[in-house]
Amino acid sequence: MSAGVRETVVDGDRAGQRLDNFLMRELGAVPRSLVYRLIRTGQVRVNGGRVKPMRKLAFGDRVRIPPVRQDAGPVRVPDERIAAVEQRIVHRGEQFLVVDKPAGMASQAGSGLAWGLNDVVAAIEPRALPVHRLDRDTSGLMLFALGSANARQLQQLFRQGTIVKRYLALLDGHLADERMVVDQPLKKIRDGSGQHRVIVAEDGQPARSVFKVLERLPHHDFVEVTLETGRTHQIRAHAVHLGAPLAGDDRYNPGSGDGPGRMFLHAAVLEVPWPEEQVFSSPLPEALAAFLEQVR
Repeated sequence: MSAGVRETVVDGDRAGQRLDNFLMRELGAVPRSLVYRLIRTGQVRVNGGRVKPMRKLAFGDRVRIPPVRQDAGPVRVPDERIAAVEQRIVHRGEQFLVVDKPAGMASQAGSGLAWGLNDVVAAIEPRALPVHRLDRDTSGLMLFALGSANARQLQQLFRQGTIVKRYLALLDGHLADERMVVDQPLKKIRDGSGQHRVIVAEDGQPARSVFKVLERLPHHDFVEVTLETGRTHQIRAHAVHLGAPLAGDDRYNPGSGDGPGRMFLHAAVLEVPWPEEQVFSSPLPEALAAFLEQVR
């Protein structure tokens, strides 16, 4: 693969999206005309072949993306960011990497961001391909395949539900039961302010989350959430559906008062059964641990 070129594997959340719209999000603030030119000239390819802009992407498709931004230049990640993220690699094997993502760093470029964690990891290991995502304000473990064949294998494991993701979250309010299964479809919308949001809706995509109360606090529940699907903002939207949104979540829980200074959501455990059973964990970041102690 040429220098600076990256390959993104389409996850379940973006399956069915048109290629041109997919690229607009991947490339950030670039003219749509540039996107069409990249597709027309074969610089963008899907599974190694030329495609039309309106091609609908399928789960597991491999999209080749050239290193362009508004100035058509390569992605330049600051050296200090590369060094910092390299220190946060918790596993580096032959098949994949596991990175402990800091809060505040987007997984991918776009919406005015010149680079994201995916670009940083690619600067460390050019073969690295993300196989799932975390919201910008979510910290914790992310999985990167090393090469396309390993990416396909890991995507298959995600699809089968054999890779387990467990999150720690603090809810404003209390759940009705100690363990609650939320099996409610989710749909993306734009709210009155133009922001993208996700809501429970009958015509949405299937989504299933399991909330387990770890500790009851005076005004909060400290919970573990296991995801059985991987929809955008799934935990955030399902928590709202339960009547106990995430502490510090400005989009889904505005005006919630004093908080930890960020959304209280952390990807704490990742269980990967291939090529052997492995469990990776990440402790609560210091800011979240301090706030949890404060509200006890």
